[in-house]
Amino acid sequence: MNINVIHSFDLSLDEMKAIQQSLRQQIQITPYPGQPKDVAGVDLAYFPDDRRAVAVIVIMDYATQQIKETVYHIDEVVQEYVPGFLAFRELPLFLKAWEKLHYEPDLVFFDGNGMLHPERVGLATHASFFIGKPTIGIAKTHFIGEYPEPQKTQGSVEWIKDQGDVVGAVLRTQDGVKPIYVSVGNYIDLPSVLRLTQHFVGKESRIPEIVRQADLLTKQLRKQALAEEA
Repeated sequence: MNINVIHSFDLSLDEMKAIQQSLRQQIQITPYPGQPKDVAGVDLAYFPDDRRAVAVIVIMDYATQQIKETVYHIDEVVQEYVPGFLAFRELPLFLKAWEKLHYEPDLVFFDGNGMLHPERVGLATHASFFIGKPTIGIAKTHFIGEYPEPQKTQGSVEWIKDQGDVVGAVLRTQDGVKPIYVSVGNYIDLPSVLRLTQHFVGKESRIPEIVRQADLLTKQLRKQALAEEA
């Protein structure tokens, strides 16, 4: 799968800040018309040493939610973790997995944030400029911003605001369970994000299936790799 290489990853902190500020100005928020044909779910899991990770991409048929392809890449993580700059640490592994895809997804869900980020350039947003696809961020925990607690019923939504901007939404995917935190990545708007995310809500988890399946596979692959090394 093609990649638009917009920058390298051998960067100083000042260079990373400048890249985020530049990308922030290029985000395009626009409705997503209709429904996609194939979508991707992305997750990354770290090994116990925190120096390696596995990135997984699952391709699903949007209408049937059948898995059509899975790819992964296991490698060393070069960049140290710096709060607010996680994308610079995780994107190299994701891009290696992306290169292995045969199916081209119309839309990509990331286990992580999009514009729900201090600079509005979380993993899902940053990745969109490399892959040229609409992206959505799905986070399990609250990162930034303020919001009123949504009602306890499935489908309840409240906007998340940071410094006066709507940066995402808190969505209750199951009755009486913890909500998830969704955000625009790029080339899509928040109502479209909510509509497409809710399509993948199943009965087994509060996490949409498109991201949940990628999460399950990262854990399985990590376990297998550790067993082979034992």
